[in-house]
Amino acid sequence: MNRYICYLLIGSPGAGKGTQGKILGTIPRFFHCACGDVFRALDLRTPLGRQFAEFSGKGLLVPDELTIELWQTTIEAQVYGKAFQPDIDTLILDGIPRNLRQAQLMEGLIEVRHAFHLFCRDSEKLIQRLGNRALHDNRLDDANGTVIRRRLETYESETAPVLEFYRDKLTTIDATQAPVKVINEITSAILSLGRAGARYNGHERTVQKRAENLVPS
Repeated sequence: MNRYICYLLIGSPGAGKGTQGKILGTIPRFFHCACGDVFRALDLRTPLGRQFAEFSGKGLLVPDELTIELWQTTIEAQVYGKAFQPDIDTLILDGIPRNLRQAQLMEGLIEVRHAFHLFCRDSEKLIQRLGNRALHDNRLDDANGTVIRRRLETYESETAPVLEFYRDKLTTIDATQAPVKVINEITSAILSLGRAGARYNGHERTVQKRAENLVPS
């Protein structure tokens, strides 16, 4: 099978991957796929759903192979339903691959044009952002500072090898900037790649216009 052309959004919880992915997904010929949404939409009555429930019910981590199988099944359903047309659309992946094993498993499925690392140097600012979000969503357990720090430590240990894996096509962006500045950096990089021969030569005006509309004058 042909690999899906994609851009990756890599970042810790609270770094703004979802926000940036949703904005990019509004641009024609970009299709945003958030790993978290894939899990939340999982039907536990299906064979794949029952396998996930079996692991999570025992408090075990879901194997990477099963995670990638779920992602692939979801994408294929989007292709079948014509929501994603891989011959003319490009994926924006958010939250996957999240570790080195997943990146290796996805090598035969995706062609990564570029990866954007949304980096937050100030961990306390990130902890505050996550705590506020948890309170807003009424997830009181997730608002605990100790729990948040543990999540960030797990993310860092898992993701460092992923960043190394994509080091030749990686751009690091300061995630503490205003979202409009972050999206401007991302779209500017995509446009630069487009001029170098990427798929977007026919859509540069659309991408540029969307980026300009997001940046304060």
